Amino acid sequence: MTCTEFLAQLDDLLDEKIPGTMRDDLSQHLRDCGHCVITYNTTRKTIEIFRSHEIYELPDALRERLHAAILAKCRKGCS
Repeated sequence: MTCTEFLAQLDDLLDEKIPGTMRDDLSQHLRDCGHCVITYNTTRKTIEIFRSHEIYELPDALRERLHAAILAKCRKGCS
């Protein structure tokens, strides 16, 4: 299984809508591919945060840099 094939099945894997044989193939790919493990875990955690409505507080410095970057982009004309 390639990373592209894994990513094509990621939504169904996370929703537990994958038949047994395909699930085994995806699990094997996760054992062999660190990149897809990170993608899987990050996506799963993002969904968990969204579903639980957790508020993630950004560190002040990051929040200020993000705010400044958004304002700078808007001053140039958001498109």
